[in-house]
Amino acid sequence: MNVTIVDASKEIRKTKILEHVNLSLSGGHIYGLQGPNGSGKTMLLRLIAGLIRPTMGAVLINGQPLGQGKDFPDSMGILIENSAFLPGYTGIENLRKIASIRGSTDIAKLRDTLTRVGLDPDDLRKFRKYSLGMKQRLGIAAAIMETPDLILLDEPTNALDKNGIVQICSLLLQERERGALIILASHDANILNRLADTVFRITDGTIQELSAE
Repeated sequence: MNVTIVDASKEIRKTKILEHVNLSLSGGHIYGLQGPNGSGKTMLLRLIAGLIRPTMGAVLINGQPLGQGKDFPDSMGILIENSAFLPGYTGIENLRKIASIRGSTDIAKLRDTLTRVGLDPDDLRKFRKYSLGMKQRLGIAAAIMETPDLILLDEPTNALDKNGIVQICSLLLQERERGALIILASHDANILNRLADTVFRITDGTIQELSAE
């Protein structure tokens, strides 16, 4: 998987959200996006996901521009802002509902994914009874359950305790090892320095590289 952003800018109601972004990202790497709230991190993830279109410039997935016959990356897992789960369903039931949309109902794989993020696949509690940390873990499970080539995560360690952070960090390193391209937005510099091969700083919609492995 390769993602290339070519001179992309995004303007909403005459306000510049992203400005002249140029990036070249490849599979088998974790890329960090660092910056305060409102700096453009989430908008950049939405741009790469195909959820918004650039006002100018382009986003290319394996050389093919989004919006020109391809609306979204073919193989993508995403956690941006609040995940939409059914409150009256258990964790495994929610994942089955999502998987069924793409015709994938490998229960063994869904159970394994829940275990990997630290959730019990046999837990009968409904989503509405989940703690914030459990909800976050389920969101990450939904993002990785189909072993996507591209994984986009916005503040994935929010609401997690110390053990949860260690577990999710280990999981993301495993996903990198299998060749996934992971883009991780976080305000926590320690998390980014721990995981990312390259960290980019976003300030007022502009981006610069801070560090590389």
